[in-house]
Amino acid sequence: MTKYLISFPSEAMVLTDEELPIVAAEAHAVIEEAKAAGVYVFGGGIEERVDPVLVSGNGAVSAEIYPGSHLKGGFTVLELPTREDAVEWARKIAVACCCSQELREFMYDPAS
Repeated sequence: MTKYLISFPSEAMVLTDEELPIVAAEAHAVIEEAKAAGVYVFGGGIEERVDPVLVSGNGAVSAEIYPGSHLKGGFTVLELPTREDAVEWARKIAVACCCSQELREFMYDPAS
């Protein structure tokens, strides 16, 4: 089976204060469905109030991250048999989150 990253940038989710708890509940329901189906690997939201850092091989920490690197928003990793299944789960998440989702496939790693 293949692992898929389903994600969205935080600016894609435009909600009112009244809509947020409803969308959160619907998104959590989809995640619970993925867990019950045995396809859920990991997910969450990036804490955007904490700045990312770049850590080098010698342990040095720098506030300058890679140019163009802007990981923020929410993501889910699912392990699924087909890309069609991944598209269907991405669709379910898009409906629940009220925003389109990006779908990426992880390369096969025999050690994972």
